[in-house]
Amino acid sequence: MTSDPNGSDRPASSSSAEHTDDSGRGTFPQRLKKLGPGLIVMAAFMGPGSVTTASVAGADYGFVVLWSVVFATVATIILQEMAARLGVVGRQSLGEALRTTFANPIVKAFLIGLTLLAIGVGGFSFATGNVTGASQGISILTGIDSRIAIVLTVVAVASLLWFGRYKVIERVLIALVMLMSITFLATAVIVRPDVGEMLRGLVVPSVPSGSLIVLIGLIGSAVVPYNLFLHSRSVQEQWPASVPTERALAEARTDTWFSITIGGLITVAILATGAAAFFGSDRNIENAVDMAQQLEPTLGTAAEVLFGLGFFGAGFTSAITAPFAAAIAVSGVLGWGRDMTDMRFRAVWLTVLIGGALMAFFSADPVALIIATQYAAGLSLPVLAIFLIIVMNRRDVLGDHVNTVTANVLGGLVVVGVGALGVLQIFGIV
Repeated sequence: MTSDPNGSDRPASSSSAEHTDDSGRGTFPQRLKKLGPGLIVMAAFMGPGSVTTASVAGADYGFVVLWSVVFATVATIILQEMAARLGVVGRQSLGEALRTTFANPIVKAFLIGLTLLAIGVGGFSFATGNVTGASQGISILTGIDSRIAIVLTVVAVASLLWFGRYKVIERVLIALVMLMSITFLATAVIVRPDVGEMLRGLVVPSVPSGSLIVLIGLIGSAVVPYNLFLHSRSVQEQWPASVPTERALAEARTDTWFSITIGGLITVAILATGAAAFFGSDRNIENAVDMAQQLEPTLGTAAEVLFGLGFFGAGFTSAITAPFAAAIAVSGVLGWGRDMTDMRFRAVWLTVLIGGALMAFFSADPVALIIATQYAAGLSLPVLAIFLIIVMNRRDVLGDHVNTVTANVLGGLVVVGVGALGVLQIFGIV
């Protein structure tokens, strides 16, 4: 037995385990059976923000911005792998690790404040987009006013989070999101997009005039800042300290790259259907009904109903996840412990949820609002990514599983890439 950095006993990485191969890591099919936290991460970023931003990107710019989806997918895998490794090996969430990283009290207070600001921006941004998406879905399905739907969404989410009885509902809603995603994949095949143009857009970076806010939104909708905190916490429940380290890491990495790659493919399909349905035409995407038209090649008149179900599922599932993850992050950074019934924990998620709902309630343009919130979340990413990289180089927490030089370089490229797009947008260079 070896000890983890928190002092709990963990079986040595060389220990054998039932149903694993000779390395103790398990075969690939066996690792697929352990999918879990990665799917939740994927469901969190495949919310209404991703659907809306990808649809608008395809409608306005065609296939030339597809490279940003590839960048976002790879960036998400890189950063979420670090978060998962922190939880599996260090047995800490990112918030908990950040709190103990900086010794100087002034530096510590400044960086914790900066972290809380980034969490706040990301949390409020995603809560706004998610509540907007869920309410738009309800409006499509029932015909009721979107503001009434916002109130119903907030009451339902708050009730589920307060009493903690949302797991079964969450699984059902994820299934709805997956159903909509499969439909997009099928539609992308049926509409027969120009494969040559798609491949060119995937591998040749291009930044059309006026596209930066959408590009940053595409990246921000995939590399969700609060997912770094949620992932580092959730892997500890999926792979407790009793699981051999190497086996847990192998399964967690498979869970991460497989789930996020699927999410990336779905985003490509949504963008492709948006390009096929709207690019070069006089039509614009102004609401969820317009986006539902992308599904008509597959579903005909049923497109609107299915899209409404999927958009509601995407928004409602993510509306639960965003405030919950923000509360996990704040609790970890401030050292409040892990009690989800703590009134401070509840106060954080309630503040994020209500703040996001108010922004959604008073917005007259839901599509523009969702794009703007994804953009804001994208701008907050570099701060938390830098802090994550710093934590991942702590040998006292991770031992031999600290970041390699390659991991640091790749993480740095993500920070530089997103930061550069933000600078270009802020100063109006492109």
